[in-house]
Parts: sequence; C-alpha cells; structure tokens
Amino acid sequence: MQDIQNIEMQDFLKDMVEPLLSWYQANKRDLPWRKNTDPYRVWVSEIMLQQTRVEAVRPYFENFIKKLPNVQCLAEVPEEELLKLWEGLGYYSRVRNMKKAAQKICDCFSGAFPQSYEEILSLPGIGQYTAGAIASIAFNQPNPAVDGNVLRVICRITEDGRELSNPELKKSVTEQLRKIYPKEHAGDFTQALMELGAVICVPNGSPKCADCPVQFMCRAFYSGSQMNFPVAAKKKARKIQKKTILLLCCKDKVAIRKRDEGGLLEGLWEFPNLEGFYSEGELETILKEMRVEFGKAVFCGEKKHIFTHIEWHMQGFLAFCKNESSQFTWVTKEQLNEEFALPAAFQKFKKYIAFADNDSVAQIQ
Repeated sequence: MQDIQNIEMQDFLKDMVEPLLSWYQANKRDLPWRKNTDPYRVWVSEIMLQQTRVEAVRPYFENFIKKLPNVQCLAEVPEEELLKLWEGLGYYSRVRNMKKAAQKICDCFSGAFPQSYEEILSLPGIGQYTAGAIASIAFNQPNPAVDGNVLRVICRITEDGRELSNPELKKSVTEQLRKIYPKEHAGDFTQALMELGAVICVPNGSPKCADCPVQFMCRAFYSGSQMNFPVAAKKKARKIQKKTILLLCCKDKVAIRKRDEGGLLEGLWEFPNLEGFYSEGELETILKEMRVEFGKAVFCGEKKHIFTHIEWHMQGFLAFCKNESSQFTWVTKEQLNEEFALPAAFQKFKKYIAFADNDSVAQIQ
C-alpha cells in the first residue's frame, strides 16, 4: 500500500516540473552566487544562507569570494582572518568546518571539488541538503536539496500533515522529488524549488498564491488550509541566562578574551562577562579580584540575544581602568574592528567603546 501511495504521489508531483521551471527562468532573482555554477561558489553561498536572510548574505558572500576566491585559499587562510570574514553571520562552527573541508579537498581530491554526491557528503560540515544543492546546481545531478523552504512547498501542495521534525517526512519528500527531477535541468529545478519557498510560498505570513506557478495543483490552496501546513513541532522554551558584559577600557585599549573550547561560541573572542546581573558596587569587588583597578563604571543599558535554545539577557558596563590586567588581551579599537571577530551578542555593546573618554560618557546616559 505504501509503495502504491508513493507512486501516486510521484505521478502527482510530476505536473509541477515544467511550470515551475518556466516560472523560475522568468522570475529568478539576480543573486551574486548565481552568476555561474562553480561548486566552490555554490558551496560558500549555501553554507552562508543557512539560517541567514539572502539580503544579509550578499555583502558577506562578495567579500568572502574576493578575499578567498578558491578552495586552496580557504584551506590556507589563518583562522583569525577567516573568523573576521564571517563576523556577524553567527554559527562559527560552519566556517570552521568549511576550512576543514577545503583542507580535505586539497589533501584527498588534489584541490578539485569532488563531483559525486557521496564524496561531497563526506566533507566536514556538509549534510544531505548542502550535498544535494552542490551536486544538482554545480554538476546538474538529480539530487534534491530539501530544506525547510522545500518541505513547506511540498507539504502545502500535498497537504502532508506530518510534523517537520519527523525524519520520515524529509526522507520521503527527498525520494519523491528525486524521481521527478528533470535530467537536463536538475540545477534549475533545485533552485526553482528554493525560490518558490523563499518568495511565493513564504515562511512568515500568507503565501502569495495568486503568483504561484503551481497553484493549479496545490491541495492546500483549494481547501484554504495553506496556513495549516507544514505542521511545526512544538518548540521548547529557551533557557534564559543573565549576563553582565564588561567593556574594560584603559587609555586607547579595550579588554577581550577567548571563550573556552567546547560549548557555545567556543574559541571565539568576547568582552569579559559575568554570569548574572551586578550593581556598580558589586563590580568593584569583582574587578579587584581580576586585578583590575577602575575609577568609574557607566551603565550601558540592557540587550537581548537569542540563540537556538538559549536566550541571553545582558546588561553592560563601560569601566575606565587604571591598569591592563594580565588576565585579558588588550587591543586598540582599530585592532578590534579589523583583526578580531566578535560574536553578534557582544557586537551589541561594541559601540559604547567609542565613548571611552570622560568627555563623551554623558552621551551614554
């Protein structure tokens, strides 16, 4: 019975191929990574686009490709320079894995990007979605790239009520799509599905059904149930952590430190910070224990930063220090801007360093 259902669904989905390809050719966005199908460019763009908006990725992609135009350059770039290029995109493990993958390509594939789906999948940091995207877009192979956008499109077209977290949903959609992939236009079909989910069958708000090239076969459209699909799994409440961020300034330098290996934001630079909220009086005692003497501390307000499962509630203090404690690395503002990658959570307080002189402190208040 299951095989019969799969065959019926495969035959049903075939009807979307031609209208979707025609729509894509006429309406696709002009994006920098679509200028050619070089596998390196496809790979960089797909990694950057994970959990990041297209418009935010544009300048990062162009700068990354300019500085690191090929696999060899990526394999050899110093980590600090690499992380600085990625600063603001978040999920830094992605770019670290990219460097590991580039090194493997150089070591095991003589610097040439592997072409088979299995070999691409063997690279660090590349899962089924990214491997499918590279194999189909760069090498025109019928390997689907199924992400949240594609699942949303297919779930609405077929009124599939399985939860997104159900591994069988992604598996079955991948197999059904693989069987209908157009051999001569595999890359275009992959991008057409992505494009449809990004600009028509959108994740937030009502889908733009009037402009949809496959409206004629969408079961959710005809039953008016578009907003019921896909069925999202219930989200767990994020754990809230309170932090006090310390902007320690001594003359023309500011204190930073590296986070411990393992855990959130591992090995990245950060402003010194404390678990919990503290008053200015309490900070004086704590900073003395850190061997930091300061003359004044100014409250910089409160910020919030959301990670996947954790939410940081932060308050910041700008402290004018009389000495450079050996517990920290002290850098100039120029070095902080040009050489050291600072995660987005700490970027929220970076602007206050500009007020690190007695004449401009009042502007913080």
